[in-house]
Amino acid sequence: MTDRATLKDIARKTGVHASTVSRALNPRTASVVKPQTQKRVLEAARALGYRPHPLARGLRTNRTMSVGMVIPDIENPLFGPIIAGAEAVLADSGYSTLIGNSDYGEQEAESVIGAMLDRQVDGLLAAAVSRRDSSVAAAAGRGVPVVLVNRAVDDESIPSIAGDDRLGVGLAVRHLAGLGHRRIGHIAGPSWLSTGWDRRRAFLEWMEAEGLEADPGLVEEADWFQVEPGYRAGLALLGRHPDITAIVAGNDLLGLGCYRAIRARGREPGRDISVTGYNDMPLLEMMQPPMTTVRVPYREMGGAAGEALLSLMSDEARPVSSARLRPTLEVRSSTAPART
Repeated sequence: MTDRATLKDIARKTGVHASTVSRALNPRTASVVKPQTQKRVLEAARALGYRPHPLARGLRTNRTMSVGMVIPDIENPLFGPIIAGAEAVLADSGYSTLIGNSDYGEQEAESVIGAMLDRQVDGLLAAAVSRRDSSVAAAAGRGVPVVLVNRAVDDESIPSIAGDDRLGVGLAVRHLAGLGHRRIGHIAGPSWLSTGWDRRRAFLEWMEAEGLEADPGLVEEADWFQVEPGYRAGLALLGRHPDITAIVAGNDLLGLGCYRAIRARGREPGRDISVTGYNDMPLLEMMQPPMTTVRVPYREMGGAAGEALLSLMSDEARPVSSARLRPTLEVRSSTAPART
């Protein structure tokens, strides 16, 4: 095994000073190095197999070169692409990512965030945040850079990178209305989460915009974004409104719960009652029937959140604005023309 390449090794190979090599390899200072010098340094670093040592860099910069990422449900497939997108961006700048799972508990999320702050992470990416979360606000108040991902807080005090939920729900409602559905229900996620609340509001707004009945009674809230709560909520909704011909589910897992509820009522999803999901999680097209869903670019979302956090952690601490990524609709056979 060869010894780890150092800045001095790169300096000897390129004939420039080690401090110049350090600046050329640091994304925050590379702009002060002449382009031709930076190119030589990067080529030499690749040739030597150079990898920055995070502890040594931390000693020089008074940083741990680590970022905490808190997610609400490690079993939910949508968070894998978010994590992958963020890690790829952060790793390019020499940061390691610590993952914590809150399991949809507010106290658990606060505990995970506290543990990460105890480890002196340089910044936080938070996907386990309620609409009025105090723990991330406290972290930001202590000067820790924080970016929310797939979540937002009501007062918009913390930058958020998420999908455009209003547009996404609109795509689903307009699709169903175009198929002739007039009695459409909604299985909402928990209202204490921005994704649950925003998609519920969007559903009622789009129902009204399409000239359909925007009745809050057509909305049933699930306990959380998983299959079993979707099943229970679906049974309750169909029990109150057996004339519903379509359901807009707050996410794909809730939609799969609706499949079970529809079958428990002696009917068939896609044939008797159309169902749309939200997220386009992996293997969804292999379900029976394959589910029509709103696709959100979650890997891109994670990457954008990582870039935003890097900006907040930079020496200049550049300001960051919230962003909403555009979703698309993937039409499959869980939706069909309304049966008359």
